[in-house]
Amino acid sequence: MIYISAYGMVNALGNSLEQIAAQLQQGEAPGMQPRESWLLAGKRCWVGEVLGELPTIPTELAAHNTRNNQLLLAALAQIRPAVEAAVAQYGRDRVAVILGTSTSGVDEGDRQVSAGLSGYDYRMQELGDPSRFLAHYLQLDGPAYTLSTACSSSARAIISGERLIAAGLADVALVGGADSLSRMPINGFASLESLSEHHCAPFSRDRDGISIGEAAALLLLTREPQPLALLGVGESSDAWHMSAPHPEGVGAERAMTMALQQAGLAPEQVGYINLHGTATPLNDQVEAAVVQRLFGDRVPCSSTKHLTGHTLGAAGATEAALSLLLLEQHLPLPPQDFSRAERDTTLADCGLITAPVPLGRPVIASNSFAFGGNNTCLITGRVDG
Repeated sequence: MIYISAYGMVNALGNSLEQIAAQLQQGEAPGMQPRESWLLAGKRCWVGEVLGELPTIPTELAAHNTRNNQLLLAALAQIRPAVEAAVAQYGRDRVAVILGTSTSGVDEGDRQVSAGLSGYDYRMQELGDPSRFLAHYLQLDGPAYTLSTACSSSARAIISGERLIAAGLADVALVGGADSLSRMPINGFASLESLSEHHCAPFSRDRDGISIGEAAALLLLTREPQPLALLGVGESSDAWHMSAPHPEGVGAERAMTMALQQAGLAPEQVGYINLHGTATPLNDQVEAAVVQRLFGDRVPCSSTKHLTGHTLGAAGATEAALSLLLLEQHLPLPPQDFSRAERDTTLADCGLITAPVPLGRPVIASNSFAFGGNNTCLITGRVDG
């Protein structure tokens, strides 16, 4: 079994675990706001911003000076002592850095090239930059690479880190991901007619698309027993369509089934499902049907994307970290918010909760389903009794 010794995150809910826990219980995200500066057509859309100042990139690492990497530093600051303790115990060559992103520093590239500014370094927007940056920043010599499978990127990074440890290629893995707000994905989703002008409303009758957010989340994986564990992982690649899910959710179901099998759990032993829940018409319809098929309506579930926005490549790690927060702090489960839009009663009944409820069993499954049929499911749990 692989354990989680530390985790940190920043997103629209807040910049610390304490703030995020408080806002999660209130069901309010200070960083979720309407903005008119992102869409080229000048229209308004809701985005999830990380508010406040972020750490600065050291001068000697100026080639990595992107907001994406600043978000990573903000998440790293929350777990830095645990990382340094792992380095001291195992050595710099036994700590891996595996991250996921879909944007890297593309926003800096877009703005600096468009403005004809000098000093732009192409390395800023390379997809491999986040892991390369953190490895350099922490002076680590273990495996370091970045995965980019759209919205399942950081979930796949967690799975990859787990496998490195299981294979004996690392003793500890710093895993997770980051994505910052950028004009390219925001306008890209708008061109697909998948971006809502309103605050996204997963599983609602009038849902009409996502609200994009920015975030970073990092987890420290280890073999050493800890109270929190990665019980099971599942992934699939059904390659059904470039952007649409399989209409019957074949790949999504395979990923969830694989995670349950690895964890040695029956569906009814899961205490909560953090749904992918993007608020697009087809994604929510398919996910509700798959969850109902596997779990019935017995397991409480909800999507948290109305509180963070869809954080793209950072979504898997962000929602895994939120799951760990619920487990560690015994927080009530976050309900689905139907205050702005009515629930879609035509969807399969998959156990959506509409009010906070306690976590009955200390096991949480978290789904991330991405373009190209890249599907993941992570099951975390509290194993300290």
